Amino acid sequence: MSRRPGNPARRLADGGSLPFAGSMHSKSRSSPLLSIGLVVVGAILLIGYCYSGSGGHITNREALSKTEGGVSCTLEVQRAIPFLKKAYGDSMRKVLHVGPDTCSAVSSLLKEEDTEAWGVEPYDLDDVSANCKSLVRKGLVRVADIKFPLPYRPKSFSLVIVSDALDYLSPKYLNKTLPELARVSADGLVVFSGAPGQQRVKVAELSKFGRPAKFRTSTWWIRYFVQTGLQENESALKKFEQAALKKSYKPACQVFHLQSYD
Repeated sequence: MSRRPGNPARRLADGGSLPFAGSMHSKSRSSPLLSIGLVVVGAILLIGYCYSGSGGHITNREALSKTEGGVSCTLEVQRAIPFLKKAYGDSMRKVLHVGPDTCSAVSSLLKEEDTEAWGVEPYDLDDVSANCKSLVRKGLVRVADIKFPLPYRPKSFSLVIVSDALDYLSPKYLNKTLPELARVSADGLVVFSGAPGQQRVKVAELSKFGRPAKFRTSTWWIRYFVQTGLQENESALKKFEQAALKKSYKPACQVFHLQSYD
């Protein structure tokens, strides 16, 4: 499912131009091997710079955090946990998070008292931390394509939270995924979505998601929720906004509170 970045060394070789290569060649025409050697060394240094600290791969967290004027809604979920607890109370006892970098969200949720948490990672888990590997071994985190039915029974979780995932789905797949998320929730569904004008790093979109995100307006989402039979959870919304106002918290993502199916 994931795509890897291209080889910088090959691009340099094909392009045939480093800033200093021409001047070195003119000064030592009799030593073409020297120029070739410098090009190779430069390419190696460039590769090392691009991939330093990531072991040759871009981790989920890095891909979503290194944004250009954008935000990670999965990280926003972690910031919003105290306000979600105020809004949902006992419904935070058994939570499913769905979205990229779910290991970090699940880890944050598990730190809360009287909260059990599970996660679904819609994309490949590459170069994950030891903590994430532990969550996978324990069965708390699993990789699953959310365009297909989720491997859970109806109302398996009191609350389902989804972030950074629906923005990458076309309406065709939203028609299947959104009802599935509501099906496995008993007390509510919370959607964290990017807003129009926000941007994510291109590397994340191409290598991890396979397509650029489509950020939709709140009007579009509300109309879509109505069409799919999902109603706004007015009580939870009011409590969430009141708790956020007291702490001057302003979500960096759009947050929608929906009722589960009866």
